[in-house]
Amino acid sequence: MALLSVITAPDARLKAKSLPVDGVDGEVRALMDNMLETMYSAPGVGLAAPQVGVHSRVIVIDIAEKDATPEPFRLANPEIDWASEETILCEEGCLSVPEYFAEVSRAQSIRLRYLDYDGKDRELEPEGKLAACIQHEIDHLDGVLFIDYLSVLKRRIILRKLIKARKLQAQKIPA
Repeated sequence: MALLSVITAPDARLKAKSLPVDGVDGEVRALMDNMLETMYSAPGVGLAAPQVGVHSRVIVIDIAEKDATPEPFRLANPEIDWASEETILCEEGCLSVPEYFAEVSRAQSIRLRYLDYDGKDRELEPEGKLAACIQHEIDHLDGVLFIDYLSVLKRRIILRKLIKARKLQAQKIPA
């Protein structure tokens, strides 16, 4: 397994829509494994393939508590085919928008279809935090970041700060 570089906003690659995978083969499983290792190392609770520069509809998630046994989900071609009208507010952060958090309204419950690590068709009906996390990661597959749910003013402020931080970091790195 290998650690992958996480792309940070603003980067046009994060706004592109991802393509479905043809199936789950060794290459997709390796991507899933590398994404999980990267996510755990960051640390984070979810990661979508576009965040590591791969425009495939692949996400990984693990919302297990820090000291609990890991419970990873590896999903290819996830599709929400039902979402509850009931919503929850979740404080969200993102590895591609480091150090920023905001409340986002998400469906409390969803029904999801996807291919698992072995390429088998699966269905899942998560609620609460897991449902919110899945919705967040699927947004990445569609080129949507959690800051896109914020006001234009808040989003611009965050993006300007990220650009400034990137420039400062670039100045610190010797050429």
